Amino acid sequence: MLMERAGLGVALVASRLGAAYGSRVVVLAGPGNNGGDGYVAARYLLRRGCAVTVRALGTPRPGSAAARARDEATRAGVAVAPLGNPGSSDLVVDALFGVGFHGTLPDEVVPWLDVTAPVLAVDVPSGLDAATGEVPHGAFTARRTVTFHALKPGHLLGEGPERCGAVDVVDIGLRGGVPEFVVCEDGDAPRPARRRTAHKWSAGSVLVVGGSPGISGAAVLAATAALEMGAGAVAVAHPGGLADVTASAGAGIMTRPVGSGTRFIPGEVADVAKHADRFDVVLLGPGLGSGSGEFTAGVLDAVDGAVVLDADGISGLGSPDILGARAGPTVITPHTGEFRVLTGTPADHRAASELASALGITVVLKGNPTFVAGRERWVVISGGPELATIGTGDVLAGMIAALLARGLEPDTAARSAAHWHGRAGAALAATRSVTAEALASEIGRYAW
Repeated sequence: MLMERAGLGVALVASRLGAAYGSRVVVLAGPGNNGGDGYVAARYLLRRGCAVTVRALGTPRPGSAAARARDEATRAGVAVAPLGNPGSSDLVVDALFGVGFHGTLPDEVVPWLDVTAPVLAVDVPSGLDAATGEVPHGAFTARRTVTFHALKPGHLLGEGPERCGAVDVVDIGLRGGVPEFVVCEDGDAPRPARRRTAHKWSAGSVLVVGGSPGISGAAVLAATAALEMGAGAVAVAHPGGLADVTASAGAGIMTRPVGSGTRFIPGEVADVAKHADRFDVVLLGPGLGSGSGEFTAGVLDAVDGAVVLDADGISGLGSPDILGARAGPTVITPHTGEFRVLTGTPADHRAASELASALGITVVLKGNPTFVAGRERWVVISGGPELATIGTGDVLAGMIAALLARGLEPDTAARSAAHWHGRAGAALAATRSVTAEALASEIGRYAW
């Protein structure tokens, strides 16, 4: 029954790819259940009027569901032939190997990797590791992929997005299973409403601690994003001699100059902590500059409330241990390079989850996709390459800080901000090139 439903799902997606009366469809069928799905799909496509041929790699095990699917397909009139070499067709359905495949594709499959017809993959393109998205020895590149029950990690990781094309998840009646991570959708990304009696300080307040020569705009971008994302009061604490922060901050952003130099020094931690007492969340790091590790550690130790640690605040920290010692909520937002510098280990979703669990913090591992690890493990897929421009990470940090100040739990604030950050970037990219300044203005549409 499951195979019948899966094969029907494949046939329906094939029809959306243009498989119709008279279309020449070649189904590549392996000997296992993936091949069985292909035989069922071939039978349905034949009923649709397609000219279907199954090219088989091996024979299903006698008595298996795949063997019964093969017999039913041949009885219905589906032509079955050995795999052989590619010919001319309008659509190729790759049902050779499923999610359990590891190793190297058989030699006779290799010529099929270069077919010019569109490829529809069943579960994952053959040759792709469904757990990692890696392609160690060649794989199909599909226009669409049909998978069942849920996305697999390989659809989102490594080469998966390029190899799989658009992915259709078909419900065939499977239940249960423990997810590696959960995909964040609109309904998983809340944004709290303001009470009728709210005022600027009760609506959520954010203090951005950052700014240094040459990168002072990072702190301003983060503060602007926090204000656009619904924080009621936002200020930038910056080195007192850094006039360009004061000059470029918007009219709605307060400034709190600290000291008289152009960089924060460890001796100024107490002054920053005094300012922080007035705010719900401290965003530490945007434009902080190199060599700020001792100052960063001091602020983390001195501030009791919620902290979002970003950019130079992460890379200059030296050791993550101080994060676990904090009593207040902590969110860190490293990209893969910053994660590696902080932990000394390669960055992936499992390492992010291990760090979050060990320290009791929320880790936002930025990239495409972005992983949010805390008490739960989420993946955010709304962002795209349009966000690969300087300053967009500062905007994300400001969004996280704003939603945290507005009352969301750290994990929820992080995934919600990351999701709407991606959505805003995609919307903006539809009309113009994405810059961090434009993105900081765009996110106001997604604040409520």
